[in-house]
Parts: sequence; structure tokens; C-alpha cells
Amino acid sequence: MEEQLPRATPTARDETSVNTPPAGTPLWNLQELTAELPPLKRLRRGHRKVRERKRLSALQVTSCLIATLAAVIASAVSFFSGMAAYAPLRVIATSRVQSGIVAWWPLLVYGPWLVASLSVLRAALHQRRAVHSWCMILLFSSIAILLCVDQAPKTLLGITAAALPGLAALACFQQAVRQITMTRAPRRTMRRHRSRRSPLHDPSAEEPTGTDVSAP
Repeated sequence: MEEQLPRATPTARDETSVNTPPAGTPLWNLQELTAELPPLKRLRRGHRKVRERKRLSALQVTSCLIATLAAVIASAVSFFSGMAAYAPLRVIATSRVQSGIVAWWPLLVYGPWLVASLSVLRAALHQRRAVHSWCMILLFSSIAILLCVDQAPKTLLGITAAALPGLAALACFQQAVRQITMTRAPRRTMRRHRSRRSPLHDPSAEEPTGTDVSAP
């Protein structure tokens, strides 16, 4: 039988250290290249501010309740004002307009008034002026008051009773808009800084760079 030769045990390989590789090796060259690179900047994590819910104070709650109550009262007064002025306006249209549209004729007076009122409310929410809308409200309020006074008895009490609904609706609406503008914080206006222009270049103002030598 053949004799089994003893197996040679493998020798340990010379492993180079990763931290201190010998000079001239690829690992040493790589460390030299990375050492010349600038250090990496650490990314700053954005600290997001958690918005805490601000609790309304008693003064703010009371202010909002007053503004809401004023808006409700103004809406009620405007509604009853339209109901009070509906009959005189319908009487005016009875003899001048077809019978089929007599019931809708007062809408020609209070329709533009209502649209202009909504425009004023929207402008108040955005803190903008609405001069044109206010002019429309004043115009159609005056028309409604004059038409109602024309149908009323020509006495002081009759004229006052006919003009009161329109005036009350106008006054309540103006105060309701005022309440909206008071509850909102005033908008900050950015001042525009005009860039100062540099003075014009005057060549005559320049100093001479050298001295002129005149001939004797």
C-alpha cells in the first residue's frame, strides 16, 4: 500500500497593516491622496421650530364675540331694511313695469348694493381700499331712500320713517366693516429705498495727472 505523505500546513501570509501600510503600496498612495483633500463639512440639520398653538386670551375672545355679534345684527338690520323698502319700491314699479316682473324690480336697487357690500367685505379681509364699492353703496342707498321718501306721506314723521331703513342699513354695514378691520392685525408696509444715483462724471473736474512744461 502506498504510504500517505503528511500534508504541509499552509504558512501565514504577510498581511499589511491597514492603518500603517508600507510606503509605495497602493494603500499607502490612497492614504496620501485622501490626506491632501479638505475635510468634509458636516451638514447642519435644520432645526424646525415647532409652532405652538397660541391660546387666545380673554380679551381676544371677547373681541371676536363682539365682532360676530355686530355682524349678525348688521345682517338682520339690512334684511329688515330691504323688507321695509320692498313695498314702496314695488308700488313705484307697478304703474311703469310689466306685471310679470314687478316683484323682481326692487332687486335692481338692492342687487348692486348687495354686490358692492360683498366687495367691501372682501377688501376689508385683504386690508385693501374699496373706494369704488363704497361709492356704489352710497349711490344705491341714496336711490332707495329717495324712492321710499317719494312714496311716504309728506310729513316729518312720514319722511323719517321712510328714510330710516336705508340709513340704518348703511350705518350698521359700515360698523360691521369697521369691526372686521379692527380684529385683523395691520399689514406692515415695506419702505421703498430709492437708490441714489451717482453724480455725472465731469471730465473737467479731474485733476491733471502730470504737470505741463511750457516752452520758454
